[in-house]
Amino acid sequence: MRKLEFASLQVRDLEVSKDFYTHKLGFELSGLSNSEACIFTHEKGEAIFAIRKPIGNLDGKELGVGVSLWFAIDENIEELHSRLIEKQVIILGTINNTPFGRTLMAKDPDGYTITFLQANA
Repeated sequence: MRKLEFASLQVRDLEVSKDFYTHKLGFELSGLSNSEACIFTHEKGEAIFAIRKPIGNLDGKELGVGVSLWFAIDENIEELHSRLIEKQVIILGTINNTPFGRTLMAKDPDGYTITFLQANA
């Protein structure tokens, strides 16, 4: 295996998660979205990940446990932190220094950890 090409998260409520990812985190929807999924893109127009209605029955199952998606950011991580706090996003811990750069972790409505990475210069 060479690289992960695409990721898709199953969510309990597509509209709640769509609102969270677009309005609170600032991701852009691609034109590829449909009634079963929302596909997010970045400035180059390439799909980066999706959220989707469940495949099968998820009743009683815990979602998001052990899953963390990492997204590289260009903006200052402190500014992102402030913006997410203003939008009442659940922040997990503090801004951390890692061997890869500085990270900030947020929790989505289904418990998935979304990690933002400001890479070392």
